[in-house]
Amino acid sequence: MKRSEINKAIRDMEALIARFNFALPPFCCWSPDDWQDKGHEYDEIRDNMLGWDVTDYGEGRFREIGFSLITLRNGNRQMPEKYEKSYAEKLLMIYENQTSPMHFHHYKMEDIINRGGGNLLIKVYNSTEDGKYADTDVKINQDGREYMVPAGSDIRLMPGESITIYRGLYHAFAVEKGTGDVLIGEVSMCNDDNADNHFHDDLGRFPDLEEDEPAYRLLCNEYPQADAHAC
Repeated sequence: MKRSEINKAIRDMEALIARFNFALPPFCCWSPDDWQDKGHEYDEIRDNMLGWDVTDYGEGRFREIGFSLITLRNGNRQMPEKYEKSYAEKLLMIYENQTSPMHFHHYKMEDIINRGGGNLLIKVYNSTEDGKYADTDVKINQDGREYMVPAGSDIRLMPGESITIYRGLYHAFAVEKGTGDVLIGEVSMCNDDNADNHFHDDLGRFPDLEEDEPAYRLLCNEYPQADAHAC
């Protein structure tokens, strides 16, 4: 994925966030140069992968298959003694005509919220023990309403609406055509993108980068380590 694509996605997401008056924490606005003097007092950002994350899932077709997101807060299941938070929060952006691939989480439960923009479509399947699609009805919890839908149904979330994603529930994101880009909120248990995602197809989670221009923001897996003599 080209750095220029990542830079544009971040700027587009910043504009969408501003449109809906969502204020970001300071670290989301740091430049690569700003990161050079950040000491160990900011290790929570490094260790828990807070900040920007833009991916094409290794497919090289970002405007068709991809996601842009910010992890605002997160615990750490690998270091629970150091980081006691049992929860996480994200903001995500999906363009109209873009999709995010089918996956489920082994550990994490989450609520997905349409924070503004177009109508979000979430396709759902139960998973089998061997990680395939189950041909069984899916239980949906949507803003206090519980109901059942057939396997493979698309759940439409209009702005303000949300859905609970349970462990083992396959889900994929798209936008209802003609409604526009969507700003998405996620409130969840601790997030671990290195170990907790199961993709239906063989996909990568983080992109291979082609540095065709300087980085506008560093991604959450790019932060420099703190200087040994820093705080």
